[in-house]
Amino acid sequence: MKLPGKYFQPSKLCKTCVRHLSTNPPPSPSAAYTHLRSRALISLSGPDATHYLTGAITGSLTPPRAGIYAAFLNAPGRLLNDVFIYPDGEGWLIEVDAQQVDALAKHIKRYKLRAKFDVRIQPEKKVWSVWNDGGGWKGYGMGVEQKGIGCEDVRAPGMGRRVILEEGKKPEEEAEEVDEGVYKVRRYLRGVPEGQDELIRESALPQESNVDYMGGIDYRKGCYVGQELTIRTHHQGVVRKRILPVMLYGKDEDVPKTLEYHPEKEYRVEGIPRETQIGRVEKRGRSAGKWLAGVGNIGLGLCRLEIMTDVKIQAEAGGYREGDEFKLEWEVEGNGPEMVKVKAFVPSWHPTKQ
Repeated sequence: MKLPGKYFQPSKLCKTCVRHLSTNPPPSPSAAYTHLRSRALISLSGPDATHYLTGAITGSLTPPRAGIYAAFLNAPGRLLNDVFIYPDGEGWLIEVDAQQVDALAKHIKRYKLRAKFDVRIQPEKKVWSVWNDGGGWKGYGMGVEQKGIGCEDVRAPGMGRRVILEEGKKPEEEAEEVDEGVYKVRRYLRGVPEGQDELIRESALPQESNVDYMGGIDYRKGCYVGQELTIRTHHQGVVRKRILPVMLYGKDEDVPKTLEYHPEKEYRVEGIPRETQIGRVEKRGRSAGKWLAGVGNIGLGLCRLEIMTDVKIQAEAGGYREGDEFKLEWEVEGNGPEMVKVKAFVPSWHPTKQ
């Protein structure tokens, strides 16, 4: 069974449509796949490709595996790009935000110095997300019998698998093909950020972006760009902000108890400027966080844990109290100020102690 026509859109979408869907997608079916037009691929091939990548990313390429989730950092330890990296013959494929593919390719070329490997953007290969809550994979990225390059998406439970296929091919799964917006809802409900619309380039620390919780940092590996601050934060620092899933609700509605997606609710989230400050309702004080992105009544925010949640920061007493409410306020040209309340939720897959 296919989804209704306004949701089932296998044709190509422009970048604006990918970022801001005009309609709220339906809830996620239990078994489905979608072409991730928001992601693109770069190939690295040559004798020094592995050596270069080892010193450039937060994850470890050894022992050999189907693929890994990791990040590129700059020298001060701030996040450049979130990536998946897949072995491809004698080389590697790097999956990255499609809007950043040129920038990352130039970054790699700039810092490869005399290393012997080639860098090429691969538009003929496409990235797919495949999930089946009941199990039953076809074997993508699982060994000799694999039908394509791929790996498990380890960032959060239920995220499924990544699959890399040649243009024109689709995953061989008994599942629905859905729009990427359905995948986005699935990510937001699990608190999984992706791409530089949500992971702010050259600003966020990898721990604030949950790269550590999502399996993207190997604290035992050798040196890599940005390692010093990353290791120091891990062993000595305090991570006071994290990206969390948030739920929007009206100013006259009760505080929601559970994180739920309601596609019929429309808060015009596409009009909320990114990094809009989250503040307390009827209270003053420091900012409680920043809005990042959303769809319908859910989204992601960079939240101060001790203010917006009951998470304890290294046994410190936080300022959060049950019943505290928070809001987003922004200006709409021609209509004046807008306001909506926002509630942060801590995903069950996050560690219980910070």
